[in-house]
Amino acid sequence: MRPLLMSLRPRFAEAILDGTKTVELRRTRLSAPDGTHLILYASSPVMAVVGTAVIVGRDTDTPARIWRRHRKHVGLLRPEYDEYFDGSELATAVYVRDPRRLATPWPLSALRDTAKFQPPQSYRFVSDDDPAQLRNLVPAYLQ
Repeated sequence: MRPLLMSLRPRFAEAILDGTKTVELRRTRLSAPDGTHLILYASSPVMAVVGTAVIVGRDTDTPARIWRRHRKHVGLLRPEYDEYFDGSELATAVYVRDPRRLATPWPLSALRDTAKFQPPQSYRFVSDDDPAQLRNLVPAYLQ
């Protein structure tokens, strides 16, 4: 199963890694199966891969229902949540567990030194064209 590379604001990546955020939000459905490993990319100003986690479930519904069920685990205040989902008919709550912080973050510049690499706007599966350290990151944790 290919890992999923997910871009997050730095504060949300940190919250997942410290265990205070166990639900990541997306405006679209996420088709990755349970057990898929996430590679967490912290966007600007950090611009680095900072850790991993594992998808253990998802819940897609209206933004109002997702808020009612998951508000304590999303790391957002209601005004931020409403702004993020403004105009969206669907919200997906992605349950994450087993966060692991990299000992040293991998900066975007270093990832681009070894391969053509573009972090996703939201998320994408790791491809064979991605830098080797990304393709090999998850197996390194499983050994």
